[in-house]
Amino acid sequence: MELIVRAVDVGSGNTKFVTTAIGPDIRCTSFPSVAYPSSDASPSWPAGERKKTVCIPIGPLFYEVGPEVNLAADTFRAKQLHDEYTETPEYMALLRGALSMMKLSHIDLLVVGLPVALFSVKKLALEKAMTGRHDIGGSKAVTVGKALVVAQPQGALVHYAAEHQKMATIGNEQSLIIDPGSRTFDWLVARGMRLVQKQSYSFNRGMSDVLRLLAAEITKDIGSPYRDYDAIDLALRTGKNPVIFQKPYDMKRLLPLAETVAEQAVSTMKEWIEAPHSLQNIILVGGGAFLFRKAVKAAFPKHRIHEVKEPMFANVRGFQLAGQNYARSVMAAAGHGNRDGERSNEHPIGE
Repeated sequence: MELIVRAVDVGSGNTKFVTTAIGPDIRCTSFPSVAYPSSDASPSWPAGERKKTVCIPIGPLFYEVGPEVNLAADTFRAKQLHDEYTETPEYMALLRGALSMMKLSHIDLLVVGLPVALFSVKKLALEKAMTGRHDIGGSKAVTVGKALVVAQPQGALVHYAAEHQKMATIGNEQSLIIDPGSRTFDWLVARGMRLVQKQSYSFNRGMSDVLRLLAAEITKDIGSPYRDYDAIDLALRTGKNPVIFQKPYDMKRLLPLAETVAEQAVSTMKEWIEAPHSLQNIILVGGGAFLFRKAVKAAFPKHRIHEVKEPMFANVRGFQLAGQNYARSVMAAAGHGNRDGERSNEHPIGE
């Protein structure tokens, strides 16, 4: 019987997860990475107005998560923008919320990701936390037989190789994967599918920095506190100006300011790349790809910058593919047992 493999990517902005995976057809969805705590499992609205959320028990509290969580009564949106994010109850609530929405009671292999800078130090602890029984509320649970943690951009590399039918050739190529997310700006250099640790890293310079910077500028301009980050994000992605005090607010003059964040991040990344001329693939993914595209092209003018469809889901689709490959080649051969991975400066997918 084929092993059940699923993938979840709990980001600071959105939690992405795989709903179905039939061969190469991998379907994903997402919800905001926002978890509202409460003392019981009651939703934050009357039963007759039930929205698309679930209440996940974590310790003594319940956390409401899901696609329509922003309609909850509490307007305070705490973001876990720190390196211990994976150890918080909010992270576990988001992860278990995704498991709940998968409608499965057992998963043989669950694949999740970490920012590159945290990969080596937190991989084993996160795999341990992901394995076992997960209470998802309503007297239901999901059991995970084994967990696999990969560096987030490694997922994008697998997805890119599969989408462009390069799985047979990419093993001999050197690639740079750039993943600007909500909190972190991640990148990795890979030889084949192996992460080159000393040239790969991540730091806090993502879309959240852009949104805070622009919100501060708007606040100065209108003379009133402005923190509608969702409206700013939508304006940047669509070109449609946000409405402030009943009038469209012209965002064009702020675009150069937003682009400076991308330029700073890409400039710092270049210092880590030892031989840019040897890169055969430069792949740009992530929810912030649209804003960082210009800076990446300017930094690598002699390279073609590759992108993928639905870049926000590139990591989680790659997680799924890597997990399926791992399940076939390692778990099946070992009777679902564990295998010690290599410990070197290059980390292969699935080890």
